[in-house]
Amino acid sequence: MTALTLSTAAAPGLRADAIVVGVAKGAKGPVVAPGAEAVDKAYDGRLAGVLETLGASGAEGEVTKLPAPGGFKAPLVVAVGLGPEPEKGAGYAHEALRRAAGVAARTLAGVKKAAVALPVADAADVAVIGEGLLLGAYSFDAYKDNGKDAKGPLGEAALLGAKPRDKEHKAALERATAVAEELNRARDLINTPPNDLTPEAFAAVAQTAAKEHGIKVQVLDVKALEKGGYGGILGVGAGSAAGPRLVKLSYTSSKAKKHLAFVGKGITYDSGGISLKPAGHNETMKCDMSGAAAVFAAVVAAARLNLEVNVTGWLALAENMPSGSATRPGDVLRMYSGKTVEVLNTDAEGRLVLADALWAASQEKPDAVVDVATLTGAMMVALGSRTFGIMANDDAFRAAVHEAAEEVGEPAWPMPLPEHLRKGMDSPTADIANMGERMGGGLVAGLFLREFVGDGISWAHLDIAGPAFNEGGPFGYTPKGGTGTAVRTLVRLAELTAAGDLG
Repeated sequence: MTALTLSTAAAPGLRADAIVVGVAKGAKGPVVAPGAEAVDKAYDGRLAGVLETLGASGAEGEVTKLPAPGGFKAPLVVAVGLGPEPEKGAGYAHEALRRAAGVAARTLAGVKKAAVALPVADAADVAVIGEGLLLGAYSFDAYKDNGKDAKGPLGEAALLGAKPRDKEHKAALERATAVAEELNRARDLINTPPNDLTPEAFAAVAQTAAKEHGIKVQVLDVKALEKGGYGGILGVGAGSAAGPRLVKLSYTSSKAKKHLAFVGKGITYDSGGISLKPAGHNETMKCDMSGAAAVFAAVVAAARLNLEVNVTGWLALAENMPSGSATRPGDVLRMYSGKTVEVLNTDAEGRLVLADALWAASQEKPDAVVDVATLTGAMMVALGSRTFGIMANDDAFRAAVHEAAEEVGEPAWPMPLPEHLRKGMDSPTADIANMGERMGGGLVAGLFLREFVGDGISWAHLDIAGPAFNEGGPFGYTPKGGTGTAVRTLVRLAELTAAGDLG
């Protein structure tokens, strides 16, 4: 992974392969952003004009390369667009800095060292620039023959304008590194082919990380799930040769006053089961464990940051396959809560594994539960491919989760749980069916999950079906493939809870 350092060195004398500067979109053309004063001075104050001549406008995501001025030890200047110039007296938005840093890191893949001269006004800017660099430098090459022409990630980035001896700047960089490294670990899991990432294999990864970071771990295998009566997880995994698992990760702090539970959907491959997905809809279904990956990463990040809050992560892992032993449409499952569910569609499996895990999490009486899942195509229809939906049994908690997501740069939108949609899940055979009305399918799924949350517990459901896996080209700090969405939101929720600012 890219190494980050803080530096007060002047850009001209710093030994590097490239210098990164920011350029904003001003009313009359590109505007050189703060941090690049030394570079601009070397161009006799005409860097903005040179960039405009080369076609730069300062638009977000734009990259312009030009030779460094004489006397610079770095041979190349890379100007990255920050988007609209902020109003006078206002600083650059954190997400603009994060995305620009990500673009720079991706542009400089294969380069040994870059000096990054983006605007740094305070420790928060250090954090978002560092985060953007580490997330933007990510690539998944585990299954490629990396020959001599292969480009590795940017080797090192020195953040100019940041102070190496400033405690706040150092802490900001350490936090950014911990969160980004764990988010990138989640991306690795999402991108791993399902023939290698079975439920058992995922559980083994969690066990290894837990041991490394002092997290207590418990893995329920098929026998333990049968003994415990986890009918939802067992029902979904019944058709696969790779048996299901329920993994519990417990990070505890001696100073904690609150307890959060995170629950993740971990379908390591989703064929749809007997309700088989058609061709064109199953090729990327290795990503159906993105929720569990996010929960896993968030718990490890909380441990690395020594947050003063207890965080329990529940990974509901199964592979949904068709076979002679698979659950059929019309079957009835007895869930861990004791409720019975009529399975009308085996491709609505995520809610079944989550239901068992939510009830298990509820038995510990946490202060709040948040589940994360690539749950419904309906949410993608509603919100597109970059925004996740938030549903909750508590409007204030839903608003708090939304604010946390927006604060860390993860686009999200609050969604309702209309009571009239619950009736559509009534079953003549069981307590509830796993399907309801087609219209508003994402909301129906949220209503189903609510049935398995313990009384008096604040709960939120994040449907990350859209942003979890990027099938298009990379943008900002987001790569093609697994994105690790929701990790930063969960970590921020844990931080707010530790600080006493959440409930």
